[in-house]
Amino acid sequence: TDQHIFANLGDGTYFHSGLLAIRQSIAAGVNITYKILYNDAVAMTGGQQVGERPEGHSVLQIAQSLQAEGAVRVVIVTDEPEKYQGVKVAGDPEVKHRDLLDEIQREFREIKGTTAIIYDQTCATEKRRRRKRGTAVDPAQRVVINELVCEGCGDCSVKSNCLSVEPLETEFGRKRTINQSTCNKDMSCLKGFCPSFVTVEGGTMKRAKRSAATASMGELPALPDPAVPTLAAGQTWGIVVAGVGGTGVITIGQLLGMASHIEGRGIVTQDAAGLAQKGGATWSHVLIGDRQESIRTTRVGTAAADLVLAADPLVAVNAETLARLREGRTHVALNTHGAPTAAFVRNAQWVNPQDDCAGQIARIVGADAVGGFDADATATSLMGDSLYANPMLLGYAWQRGWVPLSHDSLMRAIELNDVAIDNNKAAFEWGRRAAHDPASVQQRVSPGQVIEFKRRETVDTLVARRVEFLTDYQNAAYAERYRAFVERVRQAEAAATPGRNGLGEAVARNLFKLMAYKDEYEVARLHTDRAFLARVNGMFEGDFKLNYHLAPPGIAKKNAKGELQKRKFGPSMLTGFK
Repeated sequence: TDQHIFANLGDGTYFHSGLLAIRQSIAAGVNITYKILYNDAVAMTGGQQVGERPEGHSVLQIAQSLQAEGAVRVVIVTDEPEKYQGVKVAGDPEVKHRDLLDEIQREFREIKGTTAIIYDQTCATEKRRRRKRGTAVDPAQRVVINELVCEGCGDCSVKSNCLSVEPLETEFGRKRTINQSTCNKDMSCLKGFCPSFVTVEGGTMKRAKRSAATASMGELPALPDPAVPTLAAGQTWGIVVAGVGGTGVITIGQLLGMASHIEGRGIVTQDAAGLAQKGGATWSHVLIGDRQESIRTTRVGTAAADLVLAADPLVAVNAETLARLREGRTHVALNTHGAPTAAFVRNAQWVNPQDDCAGQIARIVGADAVGGFDADATATSLMGDSLYANPMLLGYAWQRGWVPLSHDSLMRAIELNDVAIDNNKAAFEWGRRAAHDPASVQQRVSPGQVIEFKRRETVDTLVARRVEFLTDYQNAAYAERYRAFVERVRQAEAAATPGRNGLGEAVARNLFKLMAYKDEYEVARLHTDRAFLARVNGMFEGDFKLNYHLAPPGIAKKNAKGELQKRKFGPSMLTGFK
């Protein structure tokens, strides 16, 4: 049997009952380490502060309580140990950097009695929200991945456990990219043993201007008003908002609730958050009645949804959502963009099943009851941030005539929310436009691509691009060796299996990957690539500089496991690369 165990405990749970369990463990002399995650927000009930006092319940107060109870040892682990410098409290608990967590756990495993590790790190969603509202400092630093250097190994995802590191499909295979809209600037992805990471210090992200989006909208013809559903006496309209935590799902539910209140309707909302604070699935149930007495439940019942705002396709096909659908009653407004799930963190070859989601929903409610568009791409292109995807989806559903509320009450609800009012209103209107005239929206999202015809990919074109790359990699003779080998394989395949080219294509792709091996010289060449530098300059504006994160074998330090540790090199490294 195990001589020692670890137990995870949230700060909210610790406050309301967890301390009692710790007290009993200490009294019984159990060999256990409690890992208390202090994320500065009670996720289960909407992100409130820990504790009942105005100042909350701090990490140091928890540490003192545990020491007073008789814990053998208490350590605070944080990514900002400097904030505890000079702070003197009774017991003087140890403070360590979070990079030492594994080492601390190994040490605590050998200690007899009850110990505790307090992991101090603000919830990512809460951190982004505070930065957005100006109540927390927003570091002037961003991470960018040079996809030409990236090999798609996924070590950055494993090291950071971060869903903002997303798959990027390229000509040379699957790579990684950073979703700048959801990144909380934790920077732990830099620990991945890969030289493709570049940090941008200073400057700001270039974002689509609201004025430009509004001006573009003004060039379009006015939208017709939809037929807004009317509620009969005693009728209740059930709406389920289904999406991913941290993207504004709960906010959409609250906007619908406030708009209903403004119109004097009956209204009940119930939110399922919890893991949503950390990027998990979340739902907001909204019940709108002609009067309050018409509503007899707190959640949309089985097969009782009139509308599902599916902000994420994978959450839309979750059993919790599907149970609310019914053919002939339910309409579904679907954001066809699917965010990567936690499975991608561990499986570099993970395949997003989002394409099957719309079909699965349509088979339940009927194809005519489903409508959707890529709200994330539209919001990013027109508004400069994918966080406006959900207001767009609401506008889409309203224009389709699936929301029993007036335009005026919804706009007033957005005003009362008092966050990015003009942008949220503009996003709502673009969603309406996507429902009424999708071609005009698509033309602005991807100008020129509506009538673009691409030639079908052939092995010849695939080989030609790789020959060009290998010529730059080394020289024309090296590239010719590649081309000649692939050609021999293709001829042998044609003779053995006429009409087939699978083997030739596989060899063309994988031989190139082998021959374009990324040693130090190739990494240097790719970091000086003009296309990459132009992309960075296109993403940022103002006074900024680039830093490179590398582990040169001759000078890099090693950790306790013998692994080389990367160091930050400033802009002068670009000269060194050349």
